[in-house]
Amino acid sequence: MAKVKYEVENQIGTITIDSPPVNALEKQVLEELSVIVNDIAEDVNVVIITGAGNKAFVAGADIKDFPTLTAETGVELVKKGQQIFQQIADLEQPVIAAIDGFALGGGLELALACDFRIATSRSQFGLPEVKLGILPGYGGTQRLPRLIGSGKAKQLIFSGEFLSAEEAYKVGIVEEVTENSALDEARKWAEKISKRGPLAVRAAKKAVNEGLDQSVEEGLHTEATYFGTLCETEDKNEGVAAFFEKREPNFTRK
Repeated sequence: MAKVKYEVENQIGTITIDSPPVNALEKQVLEELSVIVNDIAEDVNVVIITGAGNKAFVAGADIKDFPTLTAETGVELVKKGQQIFQQIADLEQPVIAAIDGFALGGGLELALACDFRIATSRSQFGLPEVKLGILPGYGGTQRLPRLIGSGKAKQLIFSGEFLSAEEAYKVGIVEEVTENSALDEARKWAEKISKRGPLAVRAAKKAVNEGLDQSVEEGLHTEATYFGTLCETEDKNEGVAAFFEKREPNFTRK
């Protein structure tokens, strides 16, 4: 029985991790997630990742695998997870994490691989791997410092302490906290983004992501290059025409 589900509605794809009781990132979950992400169709404009149930978004890796790990198998384990999470980060489409409940260890690392995060007020966040005598291995030591700064990231990684949703919002781990359904709020954002020029949104994602690893001067060149590329698209012409004609644009990804 599948533990990761995928559905598309109105050009918005929703990936749901459904592995009770806490949606742990066991081998089957990671493999199914990789296949789904790899097969996301071109006509999907936005992707949402969420967890089933009301206990956890994803509570982390499957600790049952840990007792027999060696140096070699440990590297293999985390590189597999890193590769899958990088697939998510590298998607052309924007990816939104809709978090309700625990987002711990690999669960937080999965959320960090998304473009932005929306959480319910009861959610909790943390990288508690040091409590097990290991470190975050699915990208936590790299993505969290880039998102919130090295000092705060080190404090959280070294201590393994949890943050409330409000605390996670204050330090910049999540972009929005809601008293309502995180998935409903994520869908609202996905619907807004889906109405924008899909080629423009994807180019903007590339410009931001590439620019983070460049100097400002290099990043400005990257931005200008993508801008120029968009200027030769039919979608640019349609967007401008719709603006002057005071109507909604009909983008065709051309």
